[in-house]
Amino acid sequence: MKAVTSHGTEGLDGLRLVDMDDPGTPGPSEVRVRIHASSLNFHDLAVVMGHMGAPDGRIPMADGAGVVEAIGANVEELAVGDHVVSTFFPNWLDGGPLPEGFATVPGDGVDGFAREVVLMPATAFTRAPAGWSHAEAATLTTAGLTAWRALIVNGGLRPGDSVLVQGSGGVSVFALQLAKALGATVIATSSSDEKLERLRALGADHAINYRTHEKWGAVARELTGGRGVDHVVEVGGSGTLEQSIEATRVGGHIALIGVLTNRGTPSSAAGAIIRQQRLQGLVVGSRRHQQDMVRGLDIIGVRPVVDRSFPLAGIADAFRLQQRGGHFGKIALEL
Repeated sequence: MKAVTSHGTEGLDGLRLVDMDDPGTPGPSEVRVRIHASSLNFHDLAVVMGHMGAPDGRIPMADGAGVVEAIGANVEELAVGDHVVSTFFPNWLDGGPLPEGFATVPGDGVDGFAREVVLMPATAFTRAPAGWSHAEAATLTTAGLTAWRALIVNGGLRPGDSVLVQGSGGVSVFALQLAKALGATVIATSSSDEKLERLRALGADHAINYRTHEKWGAVARELTGGRGVDHVVEVGGSGTLEQSIEATRVGGHIALIGVLTNRGTPSSAAGAIIRQQRLQGLVVGSRRHQQDMVRGLDIIGVRPVVDRSFPLAGIADAFRLQQRGGHFGKIALEL
């Protein structure tokens, strides 16, 4: 089978398309899955750039979607022919987070989905939403589930709430779509007026260019009549947290997801303390969260935005597009 290996000391130039042995038949609790798509996340970029400490020769990509080709004797939940999507933490099935870091995360602690066939425990997958393409399904493992957990599981989003999303990457676009589907008002930020128009077309009620409005947190408060938003999906890290705190109401919820901006001094949390806000860090979610999300998506009808797709051999070009920030929503690999 074809696969891509990563050699972090060489960055994107170290991504190599190679031939590997077919993994064979599944063990008693395993499934054999033909991978048809993956999608890019900044965690994947960090791996291939050598920032996560993955060994040379690691097969990258945390997200995988495809078709079950064979099942082990003890597998009952999945069947041959099922369309499935991988889980970010294969061992975190339910309950609270496990203290394992990224040790079992595909594409980081173990080999990932930049390959044509995998043998994995059946519990490392869930069914994909009905009628979705493989590229669409592949966006759920990381970005989709992160947005779902931020707003639904941790945030307890309700109709009538207000949500602020940052930028036009996969998590933020998912969060916008989920929030609108569930009856929330959404404020979107971006440095691009063109992307802000696309966010409006997806349902954003208000749009703020954060280059034009450096103190965009105050602008968001004004848009909520001085109250502040109920939820912020915070993907920027130290570069945006201070403004997120300013934008959020007393007792509001800030989902701490990303560190896309590492510029400057980490902001003081004094504002969050004064406003008694809830800042909650999260890294994706459990298999149970993903199963709940898939059932929810089957009902509400939200579909992901896939900006561009690349073949497996074009993985380096896909990452270069991601590095430039030239995408809107998700970038996919299709095998």
